[in-house]
Amino acid sequence: MFREIRRIRQKMTEEECIEVLKNETRGVLSVTGLEGYPYGMPMNHWYDEETGKLWFHGGKLGHKIDAIRENPKVSYCVYDKGFLKEGDWALNVHSVIIFGTAELIDDPQMICDISRKLCYKFTNDESYISKEMEQSAKNTLMICVTIDHMSGKLVNEK
Repeated sequence: MFREIRRIRQKMTEEECIEVLKNETRGVLSVTGLEGYPYGMPMNHWYDEETGKLWFHGGKLGHKIDAIRENPKVSYCVYDKGFLKEGDWALNVHSVIIFGTAELIDDPQMICDISRKLCYKFTNDESYISKEMEQSAKNTLMICVTIDHMSGKLVNEK
């Protein structure tokens, strides 16, 4: 059902893909939007190593939420900052593409738990995190993506 990477020498292992998901903070989540148009938006994510699921947070209303309710199939693209090989001008970037099925979660405890884990990717400031939970959790919806297919590759921009 899902295509394999054509340039097999550039293919990343599943472990390498997971490292990108764990270490990078954001990517682009794409849904099937209004009138069938693709709709992609930058999102912060948290990868749960225990379950192998991706988590996102967002408001309870909007285009993204409407689209997921209409069609829960999504894709997510994340890539690292890249690196230069000595003496080369071209950036080398690890990119990961996820195809998955999204589920909207409105359980208040789960929203706080997952939001806190997501916050830790950016800061360990407990007072800031607690304040955010107090102010925003009630207006937040979590998106849990079960990964149906994942692939990654190392791209040289030459």
